[in-house]
Amino acid sequence: MQKENLLNVALSQIAPVWLDKEATLQKIYTQIQQAAAKQTELIVFGEGLLPGYPFWLALADGALWNTSLNKELYAHYLRNSITIENGDLDPLCALAKKHHMAIYLGIIERPLDRGGHSVYASLVYVNQKGEIQSVHRKLQPTYDERLAWAPGDGNGLQVHPLKKFTVGGLNCWENWMPLPRAALYGQGENLHVAVWPGSDHNTKDITRFIARESRSFVLSVSALMSKTHFPLNTPHYSKITENCPDILANGGSCIAGPDGEWILEPDIHTDGNIYHTLDFNKVYQERQNFDPAGHYSRPDVTKLTINTERQSTISLVDSKEQL
Repeated sequence: MQKENLLNVALSQIAPVWLDKEATLQKIYTQIQQAAAKQTELIVFGEGLLPGYPFWLALADGALWNTSLNKELYAHYLRNSITIENGDLDPLCALAKKHHMAIYLGIIERPLDRGGHSVYASLVYVNQKGEIQSVHRKLQPTYDERLAWAPGDGNGLQVHPLKKFTVGGLNCWENWMPLPRAALYGQGENLHVAVWPGSDHNTKDITRFIARESRSFVLSVSALMSKTHFPLNTPHYSKITENCPDILANGGSCIAGPDGEWILEPDIHTDGNIYHTLDFNKVYQERQNFDPAGHYSRPDVTKLTINTERQSTISLVDSKEQL
C-alpha cells in the first residue's frame, strides 16, 4: 500500500484553560508535541478552543441588556482572543513546520480588518510548512452565540491539498448548512473536518450524514468542558458556576468513512489525542456510485455561487497611487 495514500490524524479532544489565551496555547503545544511522537500528519482541535466557548451566555443571563457582568466578561473575552496579525499564532506555525504537521484549530479571532473590537469563531488551517492557508470565520453564529460572536464571510470556504487528500472544514452547526458543504464538495473536498465546542449529541448524526452525502472521510472533533474547568479568577466566577451543570461538553469526537459508516464512534471518555490512519483509496471506492460534484451532479440545472471576498467596512485607496 502506497504511503502517500495514508494519512495519520489526531483528534485532540481537550478542555481549554477557559478564557486564558496563554495557558490554553501551552496545552495546545503539548498536544502537538505528543502527536508528533506518533508521526501525526494532521491534528484537529475543537471549535473556539482557543481560548474557549462563551458558556457564560447560557449560565449568567447573557441576554440581559447593558449589565456590568456581560460587559466585563466580553472585555475579558476580547483580551484573551487571538489577533493573527499580531503574531499570536506564530509559535503554533513554527511547531507545525518543525513537525511537518498540518493543523486545524478553532479560535476566537479578534481581527484588525474588522476594527479589532469584535470576535469571530474562526477555523484556522496551518499547512505542514507552518503557513496559515485559510481562516474561516463562522458564517452564522448559533442562537446565544450571536450575543458574543459576529457573523463571518465566505473567504475561508477553501480546501487544501494534504498528501493525496483535499481537506476542508466548517464550524459546528455550519455543518448543517447544505450550501457551505456544497461549496467545499465542489472544490474537491474528500476529507471534511467538522469542529464542535463539545458533546456527542452534536456529532452522532451529522458526522455519518456528511460522510455518506459527500463520500468523504469526516473528522468531527469536540472540546471538553466541566464545571471544574472554570478558573477561579474568572470574572463573575460565582455567578457563572452558581447553576452550572457538572459537565458542559463531553467530547463526542468521532470519524466516519466515505461509506457513511463509523470508523470511530463518538468518544466521550478520552481526554487527549485520539489517533487513526486514513486510507485514501476508500474515497475512490465510494465515489464509484455517487460523486456529488462530479458524475452525480447537474450543473446545467443547479449551480452554487460563492462570494469569497473578505468583508470589511472600508476599502483603503492610496491617494499617492492616484497621482
